[in-house]
Amino acid sequence: MEVVWSLGEATAAAIIEELARSTTWNHRTIRTLLRRLVEKEILRKEGQGAGSVYKALVPRNARVKSEGKSFLERMFQGDAASLMLHFAKEAKLGPEKLARLRELLDDESDEANAGGNS
Repeated sequence: MEVVWSLGEATAAAIIEELARSTTWNHRTIRTLLRRLVEKEILRKEGQGAGSVYKALVPRNARVKSEGKSFLERMFQGDAASLMLHFAKEAKLGPEKLARLRELLDDESDEANAGGNS
């Protein structure tokens, strides 16, 4: 999907060429993935044969949000605090990044509390 999002639209050959730079997937695997993404209505295929073009039907930010929610539910039973603690520990964040994370969380907490008082 990142390839299609970055290019806007692409032929299967262009997608295969781009993915060959960063993966060990063979062309059949990529074509299967493209077919499944079309079936799931995440991609749209326009045209037939070698000249067909794939376009994203779902914007990147919407897909990331959906996948993030799904991951949170599957792995942390919806508990965002547990997810944040896990990643903060595993990422071995330095003092500057931890301070920035605290600021962001404080800002969110302030906004949530202000919204509840309105």
